[in-house]
Amino acid sequence: MLNITNILLIILGYLFGSIPWALVIGKIFYKKDIRNFGSGNLGGTNAGRVLGKKAGVIVSVLDALKSFFIMLICNYISKDVMVYAGLACCIGHCFPIFANFKGGKAVATAMGFYLGISVLLTNNFVYQFLMPVIIFFVTLYISKMVSLSSIIATLSASIISFLINNNITLSIAMFILWIFVTYRHKENIKRIINKTEKKITWM
Repeated sequence: MLNITNILLIILGYLFGSIPWALVIGKIFYKKDIRNFGSGNLGGTNAGRVLGKKAGVIVSVLDALKSFFIMLICNYISKDVMVYAGLACCIGHCFPIFANFKGGKAVATAMGFYLGISVLLTNNFVYQFLMPVIIFFVTLYISKMVSLSSIIATLSASIISFLINNNITLSIAMFILWIFVTYRHKENIKRIINKTEKKITWM
C-alpha cells in the first residue's frame, strides 16, 4: 500500500542509489574523475580498471551496501515497500541525481538487493544470494567477462526466485532487475557478439 511513508522510503532508496561512490573515492583518494577514464562508468569494474583492484573492490562493496541499507531501514519502518525501495536504489545507481544521471550498471547494487531479500525477506541466503554470487564468479572464471557474468548471474537470481518463492511480486521485481541490468549492458552485448569485449586479466 502506497502511503506517504512508503513513498518517502522509495525516494530515499533512489537517493541512496544515487551516491556515486566510484566518483567520491576517485576524487578524494586518487584525485581522478573516473568518468574521464576507461568506460567512464561509475561502477566497481571501471573503478578497478582506473584506480586499481583495491578501489574496485571497495566501490563494489559500498555500492552493494546502498541497496542493503535502504532495505534494512524498510525492514524496521515498512517491510511492504522493501522490494520497491531496493529497486529504486538500483535505478538511482544507474541514473544518479548527484552525478548528472550518469552512473553505473547496477550489478553490485543488485547483489546488495539479493542480500537484502535473502536476509530480511525470504530467509534463504543460499539460494537467493549465495547461488547468484557463485554463478557470477564461475562464469567470470570461464569467460573472463564481467558483463556476461553479470547478465547471467542476475538472470539466475530471477529464475531461482520464480522456482522457490510464492511471492510473485518479488519474482517479477527480480525479473525486471535482470532486464534492467541487461539493458544497461547493451553496448557490452554488442562487443561480446563481435568478440571485442574486454576481458579481465586477474583471474
